[in-house]
Amino acid sequence: QVQLVESGGGLVQPGGSLRLSCAASGSISRIDVPGWYRQAPGKERELVAAIISGGSTRYAASVKGRFTLSRDNAKNTVYLQMNSLKPEDTAVYYCHANLMTTWGTYGYDYWGQGTQVTVSS
Repeated sequence: QVQLVESGGGLVQPGGSLRLSCAASGSISRIDVPGWYRQAPGKERELVAAIISGGSTRYAASVKGRFTLSRDNAKNTVYLQMNSLKPEDTAVYYCHANLMTTWGTYGYDYWGQGTQVTVSS
């Protein structure tokens, strides 16, 4: 079974930093067009950052300049570096990607299980 597994969430004070990781498990050759989304209680899931098909990275206006999406293709892992965190960043964060298996199958719309990020003093 192929899936995305997230880690790195936790409690942090305003102005602090966290790095979220999203690793693809199973026989995966690459994570394609990865992105990060978040969902606060009672709110819809929203885009945080994503790499589009052309290779550019798009960020939500609320996180631009503070968050950075990156990836290590050799490790099949995607990261979200979050700096200057604010209380309004509190949410469950989900990674999302299409996955290419080592045997050539391309799967769409894989989601991680979510990791809680709480920003509070």
